[in-house]
Amino acid sequence: MKKPLLIVAIILVVILALPIINFIRWTFQTKKPMDIVLLDKTVPTLEREKHKSFNWILTNERFVKKEKRTSYSYRKDYYGFYPTRPLRDKLFDKKDYRLADLITIAENSDAVYFTDTYGVFYNEWYRGINRSRRTRKLYGGLNNNDNLLIKEMKLRNKLVILEYNTFDYPTPEMEEYKLTDRLGIGFSGWSGKYFSSLDTLKDENFPIWMTTMYRKQYKKPWTFTKPGIVLLQEKYIIVLEEGTHLNNSLLSIITDSAYCAKYNLPASIPFSQWFDIIDPKENNVISKFRIETTSLGDSILEDNNITNEFPAVIQDPVSQTTYYFSGDFANSKIPYWSSRLKGVDKLNWIIYSKKPDDSRRFFWLYYRPLIKGILYDYYNTLSAK
Repeated sequence: MKKPLLIVAIILVVILALPIINFIRWTFQTKKPMDIVLLDKTVPTLEREKHKSFNWILTNERFVKKEKRTSYSYRKDYYGFYPTRPLRDKLFDKKDYRLADLITIAENSDAVYFTDTYGVFYNEWYRGINRSRRTRKLYGGLNNNDNLLIKEMKLRNKLVILEYNTFDYPTPEMEEYKLTDRLGIGFSGWSGKYFSSLDTLKDENFPIWMTTMYRKQYKKPWTFTKPGIVLLQEKYIIVLEEGTHLNNSLLSIITDSAYCAKYNLPASIPFSQWFDIIDPKENNVISKFRIETTSLGDSILEDNNITNEFPAVIQDPVSQTTYYFSGDFANSKIPYWSSRLKGVDKLNWIIYSKKPDDSRRFFWLYYRPLIKGILYDYYNTLSAK
């Protein structure tokens, strides 16, 4: 065999062998038994993208169910909304816990993670019927049982992780009040999202109800065309456009050096998903959002009692086992097959792009190390008992 062909053959063998070797390495990792209750009420497709990336981490790090010592399934091992095949028939199931089961669940579980409580609505499930901001709810919102489960888990100092929109619409006001009081935080009512283009003609998926809301509030047409951030409250909308109101349209997550070292996080990383604005009060702030506003943008935020920095991740200061993520962190399109390959993170440079708004980049550089750090810290305390 000629030398160039031999080199090519060797390279091909190595490429083909690496996944097998990494799968074997993953298989022989030590299993870490931990019973985790996962809740996701926002599952409008079979992909389960609102919690799939969390399951990826559980699988990759070999966190398994205690009884059977098997990996968690992102398709089956969660409470919430279950679309059924074929999706075109628009049929679904729901998996909920009963009030009578809450004490047992809290006693037998080690952790709970609410990745998304927003739910599924007619305008999402039956596409094309209604494009308004809010339509009739099929399923969703934090309810009394959810709140009681959080209470019981916290009473036992179990790990509790909650994520963006846990207490916003469609959660009833009473449940919002009980939860924010339990977490020791204040909710401003404001939420927002980055858009790579505010031009409704260029982006066919842009929420058209935002333009209607803007025209109704300001009595003038929607003329924004550049990237920007849209902030929303119950009846109010603020649009911050790059160049006019923003020096950089992407908001950033900033982390202090101590937490960077503890969780292996970057000091700064762009964020492009939905977020909400809270007052952390006495909670530890692990990371914070920063909006890079111009002087005009600062004035608009100040007029609405909003600052350009607010918490992204907070931690209960006493037990240090309750966390709230003020962003849609778990929402990321990660190839699930790669979860069974040890060392796949060494290839992350080919798994995500260099685009700052790539959610996969956020997963690899921020979400994965944060979740991994939280889980390992907690697992080590369980093992020490």
